[in-house]
Amino acid sequence: MTEKQIIFLILIIWSIPSTYFRSKFRKIVYQTDDWKINIKPLFKKEIIGLFTNMYPDNKTYLKTRNHYRIYLAVYLILFIIYKLMY
Repeated sequence: MTEKQIIFLILIIWSIPSTYFRSKFRKIVYQTDDWKINIKPLFKKEIIGLFTNMYPDNKTYLKTRNHYRIYLAVYLILFIIYKLMY
């Protein structure tokens, strides 16, 4: 197995919990418990919530947002490493 294949495998494994993190974050941002929030393409408020402080008094939002940011940062780093391995 080559290094690129290993990074690709790590990237695939790392992407598995993405639905959990995104669902949890979207439910807080859109203030709903409806499962349909996971399939709706509502990006604007989600992006604003990711890069700003929409609910500064909501500790769950802050914690979830920070975990989601870290998750996405690692995902981005893995993707960049994978793309640079030619």
